[in-house]
Amino acid sequence: MRHEKAGRLLELARLLASTAEGLTLDEMAERLGVGRRTVERMRDAVREIFPQMEEVEDPPVRRFRIPSGLDGLFQAPTADELAALRSAADTFAAAGAQARSSALLTLEQKVMSAMRAPARRRLAPDLEALLQAEAIAVQAGPRPFEEEAVLAVIREAIKAGRAVQFRYEGGSTPGRAREVTPFGILFGRSNYLVAAETVARGPRNWRLDRMHDVAVSAQVASRPAGFSLQDYADESFGIYHDDVQDVVLRIAPSGVEDALRWRFHANQTVERLDDGGARVRFRASGMLELAWHLFSWSGKAVVEAPEILRRTLAEQIDLAKAGIR
Repeated sequence: MRHEKAGRLLELARLLASTAEGLTLDEMAERLGVGRRTVERMRDAVREIFPQMEEVEDPPVRRFRIPSGLDGLFQAPTADELAALRSAADTFAAAGAQARSSALLTLEQKVMSAMRAPARRRLAPDLEALLQAEAIAVQAGPRPFEEEAVLAVIREAIKAGRAVQFRYEGGSTPGRAREVTPFGILFGRSNYLVAAETVARGPRNWRLDRMHDVAVSAQVASRPAGFSLQDYADESFGIYHDDVQDVVLRIAPSGVEDALRWRFHANQTVERLDDGGARVRFRASGMLELAWHLFSWSGKAVVEAPEILRRTLAEQIDLAKAGIR
């Protein structure tokens, strides 16, 4: 068997060992990027190597899993994987996300301690070379508030299906006690709890740095079925949520190369124009943050729609002029 085929079989075995409910053949094919017939042959080959693989009836489909996991012999990380883990931890630390950085460094320690000494010695030279050859470019900007104790309380409430209580130093009534249903956490330039005081009113964003005396409530609370935090985040250009707008930007020829490499939004479409420029379309809220971002394009982006975005840009220009008088 060629090395590449062996590697693909091991990848499938890891997938089957990492899931509690199992994977269908279609899910395996999608994860591996192969066809149905190919994944059927791969499944059969994995079953020969790992006879403990189980079939789970889940009408109308059948799922497959390796319930006992894989022996450490098949799970040794590579130097590239460990370097990526350390890089992610360093990136979080540079951005001020100490809680998530610490979690990744703890994971790194667990992975290293689970490895056998000869494997660690083989990896050490390559890992050291990669760590010395890669660095994180720190960008200017606000450092997000990320207190481990606050995150721990919110995560505990989400796992337990409970409401979160806190005193909020923001909004129209600073200092008022709140009790909300937590939907999730958005990490960015500022970190937010996405939660609703009443589910009927829908979620809003609560800045973590303005939350005090945070505690898990005795009140049972769970987010609505079908709610997707990713879909909620994708509705906005940034963090701020307001009315969703159809945005159309015309990019000048001098900026088209940057535009083709830039993702304004997850649902954007890009149309090349005869003059060498491009037209970018997407639906999003958060026109204020989008206006701030467009200033960085130095006139290479023209707003064709919506009108509210043009007005927001003009208002921000007036405010900037007032600040330098």
